[in-house]
Amino acid sequence: MQKQTPNNREKTLQNDDFIVSKTDTKGKIIYGNKTFIAISGYLEDELLGTPHSILRHPDMPKVIFSFLWERIKNKEEIFAYVKNLCKDGSYYWVFANVTATLDANGLVRDYHSVRRKPSSKAFQVIPQLYSELLKAENSGGIEASKKLLNKILDEKGISYDKFILSLQQ
Repeated sequence: MQKQTPNNREKTLQNDDFIVSKTDTKGKIIYGNKTFIAISGYLEDELLGTPHSILRHPDMPKVIFSFLWERIKNKEEIFAYVKNLCKDGSYYWVFANVTATLDANGLVRDYHSVRRKPSSKAFQVIPQLYSELLKAENSGGIEASKKLLNKILDEKGISYDKFILSLQQ
């Protein structure tokens, strides 16, 4: 499936909206709730079996997804703010919680994500932060972006998790 060209139209989640999706261990979508399907603009048949990255907006720094995959492959949950790209080129922001689903033997069966509307506090910080990370990434690769993120967190004296969660309160 071809990636869409982004435009400046934003879709906004309602406060009580929850987006739920599951992917296999390779990141291909195996489930999406009605809210997920509706906001994405794709039909369910278009999404199932497709890499979740079909929704990746080019404004998202790769370092965030690198960090996300590192954590969930280690069976650790992660929270992240994500800007997603819709089929029509519009976008929407989410506050995502991603976890690994384990089988009876403790092996990763799939990945489960629940997303909701980000707080207004997050909107005051995340777009600018991601712009800076993306700029570093474009000039020095993902390692430069990771270095910048770690520097920012060190200067704040806070872990990634505490920082992200503090913005949602």
